[in-house]
Amino acid sequence: MHELPDLSRLSVAEKDALILAQFEQLKQVARLTAMVQALSARVQELEGRLRKDSHNSSKPPSSDGLAKKPKSLRESSGRKPGGQAGHEGTTLKRVATPDVIVQHPLPEHCERCGAHLGAQADALIEDRRQVFDLVQPVLQVTEHRGYELQCRCGQRHCSRFPGNVLAPVQYGPVIKSTLVYLTQQQLLPIERTTQILSDLFGVKLSAGSVQASIAQAAQTLAPSVMRIAVAVSASPVVHFDETGQRVGARLRWLHTAGTPLLTWYGAHDKRGQIAMDDFGILPVFQGVAVHDGWASYRDYACTHALCNAHHLRELIYLEETTEQSWPRKMIDFLRRAKDQADAAKLAQRPLESSQLTGLRRQYKAILAQGERDNPLRARTQPKQRGRIKQSPAVNLLLRLRQHADDVLRFLTDPRVPFDNNQAERDIRMPKLKQKTSGCFRTVTGAESFCTIRSYIATLRKQGRNVFHALTLAFQGHPPDPLPYG
Repeated sequence: MHELPDLSRLSVAEKDALILAQFEQLKQVARLTAMVQALSARVQELEGRLRKDSHNSSKPPSSDGLAKKPKSLRESSGRKPGGQAGHEGTTLKRVATPDVIVQHPLPEHCERCGAHLGAQADALIEDRRQVFDLVQPVLQVTEHRGYELQCRCGQRHCSRFPGNVLAPVQYGPVIKSTLVYLTQQQLLPIERTTQILSDLFGVKLSAGSVQASIAQAAQTLAPSVMRIAVAVSASPVVHFDETGQRVGARLRWLHTAGTPLLTWYGAHDKRGQIAMDDFGILPVFQGVAVHDGWASYRDYACTHALCNAHHLRELIYLEETTEQSWPRKMIDFLRRAKDQADAAKLAQRPLESSQLTGLRRQYKAILAQGERDNPLRARTQPKQRGRIKQSPAVNLLLRLRQHADDVLRFLTDPRVPFDNNQAERDIRMPKLKQKTSGCFRTVTGAESFCTIRSYIATLRKQGRNVFHALTLAFQGHPPDPLPYG
């Protein structure tokens, strides 16, 4: 330990030098302390990133690896696995008029006494057993023959072929719809699609034939998809989302807008407002936009509702990475509020004003606790410019406070759901397409996929036969994608 100097023996200059030396040491300690705090915060942030997976962040389940599967946000219903009481089963049942009947006659005489069995027909008991199976698929070639004749007067006459019979040799609408169905609905790569057609039907197809069918379907269905976009724009509640999409070596963006009965997809170079303006849905939309809080949605004057599934994942992450109690309180509050909103919807009545007042009071109290535990970071330097980087907890608290009405929109508007799962379900299949095929090779291919997928996903939501609709589309008569009635 250093001995303290005898100040009575020091001159004024020596005392000043001593004070300056001590001051420099204090500054050095302050710099080291700030560095340690910054490094500690950085370590905590990096450790938090390592702990993120699909249950506490927006990372997809495919990124979880082979580790133990994270616990789902979905709570147990308390019911036993399997079909529930009263559930209508799908047991195979006999049909009244089978397509083929195979007779299995009895022997003519009794195996024991030799009596003629034909004379005992009045005691005959019929035993019927039905076997359901697929008929071996057969490729059928239909030849269309036309004729030409020039009358003696000079007038030439030609037979008229059907409008979809244009080439000397071509594939028909059923094969084309099969190609589109397998690649766009079942999301098979082109090579595997050609293998299926070869194995099942004996049809040897090139990749170019598959791509030509996809391009034809996209062109045919484009007007129908425009009708879907207009219908989505006029809907009272629409779910929006966007995700990265690889096209060649570039990152592009796939956007979706959907309702329980309609789905629309669009591909664009941009993620934000430029893309949304080009698509033309949000600029005219006047309903409630349900989304994950991406800032570009705020540029539009419609009503907004935030996805609380995202909030639950963020809160779970904060609960696991901090020792604070408010994240668990907010998780329990949101789930309890959802249960009350669901019960009110089931009873076809709005929440009582006293319920809403109590829920809002609880919500604000939890936010206040979180804000006390996580104060805003101040500027460390007077000339520091730009926004001050805040912790994940502060960022979430700011969003929950600033957009409280949008967070709790599901309590005041029975049309608005608790989360944005509708959009996440809509976007799952395009992500699966990218996972199985790697990427789209061209922008045209990505846009064709969006067009076709908008149409068939809409029909699938309405419980309509997608394959039948594609076949009609290739025959020039695509069914209207808007819901009946």
